[in-house]
Amino acid sequence: MDDFRGQVVLITGAGRGLGYAYARCAGALGATVLIQDAGADVDGNGADARVAQQAAERLRSEGINAFAIAARIDHRSGCPALIAEALHTGGRLDALIHNAGWVHYQRVEQVDEASFDHMMAVAAKAPLWLAQAAWPAMSAAGYGRIVMTTSCRAIYPQYVHQGLAAYAAAKMAVVGLVNVLAAEGEPEGIVVNAVSPVAKTRMWGIDGDPHELQPELVAPGVVFLASPACTEGGWILRAANGQFHATRNVEAGGVDYPRDLRGPRAATPGEVAANWHAIASATVEPR
Repeated sequence: MDDFRGQVVLITGAGRGLGYAYARCAGALGATVLIQDAGADVDGNGADARVAQQAAERLRSEGINAFAIAARIDHRSGCPALIAEALHTGGRLDALIHNAGWVHYQRVEQVDEASFDHMMAVAAKAPLWLAQAAWPAMSAAGYGRIVMTTSCRAIYPQYVHQGLAAYAAAKMAVVGLVNVLAAEGEPEGIVVNAVSPVAKTRMWGIDGDPHELQPELVAPGVVFLASPACTEGGWILRAANGQFHATRNVEAGGVDYPRDLRGPRAATPGEVAANWHAIASATVEPR
């Protein structure tokens, strides 16, 4: 897919870092890119409309058709307002890339409801409300691409970081959301996937251009997911350092869920304990 001419792509959190790289990549291929960025700080607080405006100006200086949209997505009403503004500005909406988010560390004893809710609002709720608002236009067109953001820091136990309970909860919520919306979108021509990106941005405390894990090395995979060339939903695209690996949970062959899990049987907690090694290591061939 090397031609986005005539396509309109909305990208959240696109004023800097990964989102900006996505916008630049899609725009260089001919897309009209709509830049949403609240201009929040690294903790997700505050606002600065100049972040989105300046990003759009930089892209336009490179010949990219880019527009800034001032909208907050940390509450439900802001999401349909953003989609309405996108449709008004672009005249259509072919792809939505929800990139906005942040990383916030709080060990379990320190997690407070306000910070947890703030994390969930942007990282887990916003993609649902944005998809909900974009759905009618995409359904009417018989075409749409939606890309959400998850994280290997949540998916794989060996990559988790202590202090990221709220972050991991939000990112795992996205996995379930993608699974359901991919199924709902299939008959409508709406393809829904997730990306799990790794790049050194300000969320890493990086100023300037990193020598590795650059955002632009993630962008080709995300732009593919937002393109007509991507025809399958329900995938998680792991993207880092110019390399890509698509994954998703697949049921094992022969399983008759939920009656036959093809696992060891146990009738008491003691039998579960006695058979734990087999229960935890049992494998069956994927179908």
